[in-house]
Amino acid sequence: MGTIDAPVGAAEPSPDGSRGRDHAGSSGRLYAGTSGFSYPRWAPAFYLPGTRGDTLLRSYAERLSAVELNNTFYQHPTASKIDAWLAATPPGFRFAVKAQKGGSFRAMRGDPGATVPWLTAPYRGFGERLGCVLYRIPEATRRDDAALAALLREWPRDIPLTLEFQHPSWHDDTVHALLRDHDAVLCATDMEGDAFLPDLRLTGPFLYVRLRRESYSAAELDAWAARLAPFLADGRDAHVFFRHDEIGESALRAIDLTERVLAQVGPAEVTARDRLGDVTADGTD
Repeated sequence: MGTIDAPVGAAEPSPDGSRGRDHAGSSGRLYAGTSGFSYPRWAPAFYLPGTRGDTLLRSYAERLSAVELNNTFYQHPTASKIDAWLAATPPGFRFAVKAQKGGSFRAMRGDPGATVPWLTAPYRGFGERLGCVLYRIPEATRRDDAALAALLREWPRDIPLTLEFQHPSWHDDTVHALLRDHDAVLCATDMEGDAFLPDLRLTGPFLYVRLRRESYSAAELDAWAARLAPFLADGRDAHVFFRHDEIGESALRAIDLTERVLAQVGPAEVTARDRLGDVTADGTD
């Protein structure tokens, strides 16, 4: 079974060797949703009939509080596009941005000193609304500690970074320690066909979880709520994204998970919407 590495009251070391900020008396925020939002076919299950185009994100943000952007994986967002996204969403809404594919590849295989500034420059346009950058390292890229260390040295410390390693060779305590040294977050990914749930390892200031199975039963959502609750009670935020589907069930599932977390942690620890900014539901692939 998967394990929770940081139970309530356990503080992770900060990059400077300290125990990090004191989380006592504070509660974490749950940002739960889906990969992407631009799916007109989610009507009528999630969107109202006729919701299309520029109204999709505005409608999405009325119910959910974060989104994992898909199109940034294929091309850099323009300043005008980012401004439009920000204008369509309330101040408490957060964006998880997939790092552009080509730049990500060059930064790991070439000179990160030359590539990382180009890669990260557009993301500053999100300002405080940037939840994090999701940096996906594909299955074809096997473990290379030197390349990872070079990337982490060049990555701006003011841009939150989450790494998703798709080849199993990366899942090693030495790699986790390297992430922790740079306050980078390890993505936990639950894939269809996996025999066990992924471990939740707190290497940075928050959790990032991608739930990629086609469906989750009520019991499975309760189990995930139970795994997330100790981190939230300890003051850690959690970003949880379901894969998108054809009709919008994943967005409804994100809302369902939020309610189940509230039932376990309680509104005194984590408040709902207000839910936009405390417990939230969000989406992208």
